[in-house]
Amino acid sequence: MNYQTLVSEIKKKKSFLCVGLDTDIDKIPVHLLKEEDPVFEFNKQIIDATKDICVAYKPNIAFYEALGPKGWKSLQKTIDYIPENIFTIADAKRGDIGNTSKMYAKTFFEYYNFDSVTVAPYMGRDSVSPFLAFDNKWVILLAATSNIGGEDLQYQELINGNQLFEQVLETSKQWGNKENLMYVVGATRPEVFKKIRAIVPNSFLLVPGVGAQGGSLAEVCKYGLSKDVGLLVNSSRGIIYADQTEKFAEVAREKAIEIQQEMKVILDSL
Repeated sequence: MNYQTLVSEIKKKKSFLCVGLDTDIDKIPVHLLKEEDPVFEFNKQIIDATKDICVAYKPNIAFYEALGPKGWKSLQKTIDYIPENIFTIADAKRGDIGNTSKMYAKTFFEYYNFDSVTVAPYMGRDSVSPFLAFDNKWVILLAATSNIGGEDLQYQELINGNQLFEQVLETSKQWGNKENLMYVVGATRPEVFKKIRAIVPNSFLLVPGVGAQGGSLAEVCKYGLSKDVGLLVNSSRGIIYADQTEKFAEVAREKAIEIQQEMKVILDSL
């Protein structure tokens, strides 16, 4: 999916919601365990309930590969089931030397046909560039995450006065552009968005941490919106695990609508 198509879908749906498919076999409703493929059945019902509300789905690859071959099959069926007009994110956080990155890119872009993949920047340009070689595919580079350990490196000040996450932005924007490079920015530090927008004013940002992790959608939008919205705000647990009964998909839809309606108010005010 290209930049303009993504922007168009956001404006059409009045939504920049991304639903995280962090599907844990130990957390899905027990009645699904009798299904031949419980993980896919869970995802299928979540997708059916939210596909008109969200603009992106983000399967967390760890939850699938932990199940071995059957998990990868569940992932493939899930990706095949997602409508073509919805942006797909392989939350894989890959990053290695060039030849290995090339194979990772082929895995997620050619075999599974994701629109994007999350990538770690620590090994630099030659570990990221293989992902950027694919047309209409996106790298989502880790920049400023919301986990506690982010303090260990990302916010450390360098000799030039930049914090490390700022240097990641400054350096990596030479590798790609707003058409193929996004950044992961956690929602729990809204003040960071000011610094980020000063460096990459038009890039899309994938924003986890709203809802269950305590991030504020209003604060994220106050500092993070670009002229083309430029945000994909992710919610995982707060939507997909909001209910454990046979009505789980119905409740997931209600939770997704709550977020989307808040997004609509924000977009209508622009």
